[in-house]
Amino acid sequence: MNKQYFEKVFSDERMHKYFDKYPSDESKDILHYQCNIQISEAFYPCLSVLEVALRNAINREFKTKFGVDDWYNRFHTTPGFSNLLKDINVAQTNITKRRELVNPSKVVAELTFGFWTRLFNSEFELNLWKDLRRAFPFMPKKERQRKNVSAPLNTFRNFRNRVFHNEPICWNLTKLKQIHDEMIQVMSWINTDLPAWIEPFDRFELVLEEVKEKLK
Repeated sequence: MNKQYFEKVFSDERMHKYFDKYPSDESKDILHYQCNIQISEAFYPCLSVLEVALRNAINREFKTKFGVDDWYNRFHTTPGFSNLLKDINVAQTNITKRRELVNPSKVVAELTFGFWTRLFNSEFELNLWKDLRRAFPFMPKKERQRKNVSAPLNTFRNFRNRVFHNEPICWNLTKLKQIHDEMIQVMSWINTDLPAWIEPFDRFELVLEEVKEKLK
C-alpha cells in the first residue's frame, strides 16, 4: 500500500493533510493516518458516556422545571425558546420516519449533542441557567457559572464532530490529553462515580502512549 493507493481509497482531499506532514516519508504519513483512527476510536467511551449522562441530567432538570415528561412541547409557548424548535421538530420527524411512536424517551435520545450543548450558550442564560446548573451538582460552587460549562461543552461538540467525521485530530497529542482530562472532569460534575466507572474500559491513556511511541 502506497500513497496512490490511499489517495484512491480515501480521497486526495483527505490524505493530503497526512502526506504533507512528512513529504519525504510516505510510510510515516500512512502510519499517522492509522494512528488518527486508533486514537479516535479510543475516545468513544468518554464521548459516549459524557453525552448520555449530560442529556439525562438535563432531561431530569427539564422535567422538574416544566412538571411534565414531554417538556419539549412546552418550548412552543415559552418565550426565548423558539430557536430550539427546529431541532425538536427534526428529532420527532426522524422518529416518525422510522415508524416509531414519538414519546419522551425517544425524543430525548434523538436530540443531537449539539442541541444539548447549545442550551448552555449565552442566549439562554437568563431562561435556563438557573435550572440547568443543577445538572452539575458536584461542580465546585465557586466555579458554577454558565461560561465554565459552556466552554468545555462546545469544545467537546466540535471535537466529537471531527472524530465522527474522520477528521484529523492527532496533530497535537498534548491537546488531546487536555480534552480527555476535561471530559472526565465534566463527567465528575454530573456524577462523581462516573470517572471511576469508566476507567476500566477507557483505553485513551494507553492508546495515547502507543501513538506517541509510533510517531517518534
